Amino acid sequence: MPVTLPGGAATRAETCYGRFTGNEWVCVDYLRDYREEIQQATVDHLVLTLAAVGLGLLLALPLALVARRWERLEGLVLGLATSLYTVPSLALLPLLVPFTGLTATTVVIGLALYCLTILVRAFLDGLRSVPAEVRESAVGLGYDGFRLLTRVELPLALPVVLTGLRVAMVSTVALATVGTIVAHGGLGDLINHGRATDFKAELLTASVLCVLLALALDLLVLLVQRLATPWTRARLEVAR
Repeated sequence: MPVTLPGGAATRAETCYGRFTGNEWVCVDYLRDYREEIQQATVDHLVLTLAAVGLGLLLALPLALVARRWERLEGLVLGLATSLYTVPSLALLPLLVPFTGLTATTVVIGLALYCLTILVRAFLDGLRSVPAEVRESAVGLGYDGFRLLTRVELPLALPVVLTGLRVAMVSTVALATVGTIVAHGGLGDLINHGRATDFKAELLTASVLCVLLALALDLLVLLVQRLATPWTRARLEVAR
């Protein structure tokens, strides 16, 4: 006799995730039968994370440049970026819904605003870590304005910026789950459904995948950091 699942599906009586035949935390049957749903939720979660962090980077750089150029505005810029992080996601996303609707765009914008707390500070600290003598030498060679920023300052600021990016990436993976408020939470949708229906296999699987996704993205950014800033490794080898 088929068993009705928390999600409304029916399966064999010997399954390990039915309401009456078992509701186990670790269930291979669930991974097999719901493979497509799990894969889609994981992809959606990854897309939300990358889109939000990408938008955060685009917003954070000009804000950091403004704060560096006009020191009197630094406190305002950093204060604004920090204050956004204090707004609960349960309040922020509904505030965006009238403008962007119940769409993934709402989640991306909300997560990008949260990223600003980390990324604006990372860009500002990174740009300020560039030695003054290096900047002066570049200006003496004819670098100025945009060329100075893109050819000298940003490359030298990369170690600090990418360190901040790692933190932003990992925190965004966790925060993306709140997108389930507007039905676009990626793995958060599975977590919410698993919690609401006591679907243990679904809840554990989605939670573990969130952790694995955060670790994978952190390692990816770390690899990019090592490849993009070889001089930092050389500096460490010399110090040893």
